[in-house]
Amino acid sequence: MAINGKFPGPTIRAVAGDTIHVELTNKLHTEGVVIHWHGIRQFGTPWADGTASISQCAINPGETFIYRFKVDKAGTYFYHGHYGMQRSAGLYGSLIVDVAEGEKPPFHYDGEFNLLLSDWWHQSVHEQEIGLSSIPFRWIGEPQTILMNGRGQYNCSLAAHFSSNSSLSKCTLRGGEQCAPHILHALPNKIYRLRIASTTALAALNLAIGNHKMVVVEADGNYLQPFEVQDLDIYSGESYSVLITTNQDPTQNYWVSVGVRGREPKTPQGLTLLNYLPNSASKLPPSAPPVTPRWDDYDHSKAFSNKILALMGSPKPPTNYDHRIILLNTQNRINGYTKWAINNVSLAVPATPYLGSIKYGLKHAFDRNPPPENFSSNYDVMKPPMNPNSTHGNGVYMLNLNTTVDVILQNANTLTANTSEIHPWHLHGHDFWVLGYGEGKFRDGDEKKFNLKNPPLRNTAVIFPFGWTALRFVTDNPGVWAFHCHIEPHLHMGMGVVFAEGVHRVGNIPNQALACGLTGKRFMKNN
Repeated sequence: MAINGKFPGPTIRAVAGDTIHVELTNKLHTEGVVIHWHGIRQFGTPWADGTASISQCAINPGETFIYRFKVDKAGTYFYHGHYGMQRSAGLYGSLIVDVAEGEKPPFHYDGEFNLLLSDWWHQSVHEQEIGLSSIPFRWIGEPQTILMNGRGQYNCSLAAHFSSNSSLSKCTLRGGEQCAPHILHALPNKIYRLRIASTTALAALNLAIGNHKMVVVEADGNYLQPFEVQDLDIYSGESYSVLITTNQDPTQNYWVSVGVRGREPKTPQGLTLLNYLPNSASKLPPSAPPVTPRWDDYDHSKAFSNKILALMGSPKPPTNYDHRIILLNTQNRINGYTKWAINNVSLAVPATPYLGSIKYGLKHAFDRNPPPENFSSNYDVMKPPMNPNSTHGNGVYMLNLNTTVDVILQNANTLTANTSEIHPWHLHGHDFWVLGYGEGKFRDGDEKKFNLKNPPLRNTAVIFPFGWTALRFVTDNPGVWAFHCHIEPHLHMGMGVVFAEGVHRVGNIPNQALACGLTGKRFMKNN
């Protein structure tokens, strides 16, 4: 799927404090569309969040919808489809917000690059959707390619001369071709800011640059206490800025390598070059590309995550919470279909967007029974579920406005013994503090491990296999907000929840955002 004939979609660049105005016309003939502005909190414009059946109706073929919202915070963001599995089909692009005029970021750099990472299948997204909703469950398999700014390699190798497989042919490195890699052209002895965002549908990734260390300075639009790494883990929904110094041999070029983490990699590394000018971009580095850490080396991943701390002077979390919700992530079955569930409820969003049905008091639009806020104390997260059966639900966590909420994400064993997957969770409408990570089942005593001094503010956080992650946020943004696993098949199979707060304070919602379901009938009746 392309936007204005481009894949990925055009990069949108703004300055903090700007209002962005986007007119989105749906020229898909057979399906609706919405766009989510990932990481933009939408203060005062919750209907512009771009979540089908949550903040708005899907935009029908031939229709135009106007997104108009303020970007209040500088940072590295992106946008993507949030209807069906359109992100997996390529509906995404970069959104960069620069600091306001007269301000400077807390670090110096001479130039910058932008890398939007994604994964790519050769089968259509519709084939994938059908397989996910079949009995027996049919998995499309791992992606064929890792893409950087929409470019990648398949059945060839930039690094062919490091391989004993003579059937691998070198990929072209000349610029201008439609499929040529996106090469990073740099001058020697400069500091560059590399903005990295992951809109992958499935893959957790690791990025490294041959012979170059990276200093991590930003995550999800929030500044960090700078720290140095050889390689960087990035999960779907996350974004980072790193600083690199081009202080290596200026007569050489250097590999930029992206490999799969958290799943047994059946997808080749994505490769491009850091091209030291005036060297030719066709000059390959003399050494092999950096090797991605072993896919299941979770100690490596946890060590990286634990280094991520807020920049000194960043907002600190409230000392205590008002409301705690514990969310158990499980793989289940419903009438023979394989699903993901949260506290044994698999999310199936209703036909009427929550924002309108709550705002206008439509009682039968969704299940008014609140979803469970915890799970059974005797549930063994280290084993497959004793009873694998689950149920569909579309209830909402109704949260009081301006309260402090703790969410404990609890991972568990899947339907297969000795298996637990990585899940990156993304919260709409807010940033949260990541208070800490732990092994096994969360217990009350684990609160003592929370970092209340300098936890990072993020909008996406990972839970590791058989572990837990603790988050804290303040309900300061009236609206209805999705909170879900950012792995596209997992959300499609029910791995998400919905938070609502202060909806009575939401201003006038554009009729076009609610022109479907029961809200659509209400507007027709009133007109």
